[in-house]
Amino acid sequence: MNPTARPVAVFDLDNTLASTAHRQHFLEGRPRDWDGFFAAAPADPPLAEGVALCREAAEECDIVYLTGRPERCRRDTLDWLAAHGLPEGPVHMRRPRDFRPARETKVEVLRGLGRDREVRMLVDDDELVCDDAQAAGFTVVRARWAASSQVLREAQEKEGRT
Repeated sequence: MNPTARPVAVFDLDNTLASTAHRQHFLEGRPRDWDGFFAAAPADPPLAEGVALCREAAEECDIVYLTGRPERCRRDTLDWLAAHGLPEGPVHMRRPRDFRPARETKVEVLRGLGRDREVRMLVDDDELVCDDAQAAGFTVVRARWAASSQVLREAQEKEGRT
């Protein structure tokens, strides 16, 4: 670990910084309309609590974004972050054809980050991600400021899509 490097604060996007409520309907049918769900992401309204916490954390930490969004959403995601004045930072996205549960992929990334830097906190809305990150020794802030969605929870855990 580099003791002279600033610590990192790691932020999820969906339902932590960005509200997905307006696009949940894409996940309600069978089969789920993943293309529609992700195509609607640029219209996500920001979540004031998450955005404020991210900006506050940036005063002492470098910001890292950790999302289950697929890599193909990178440009839209970067544009959204910039449009809402969020701090710059690397964005870790789901690799193609990686459908493992978010709790596995995100803890894997956290461990990688923690090899070189102090991970000050993870901010995420997914309770299973938070539970596993906490069990792995990371400090967790549970983003409970967005309305929870059973459909999104199933997508995160069972389908590894976000």
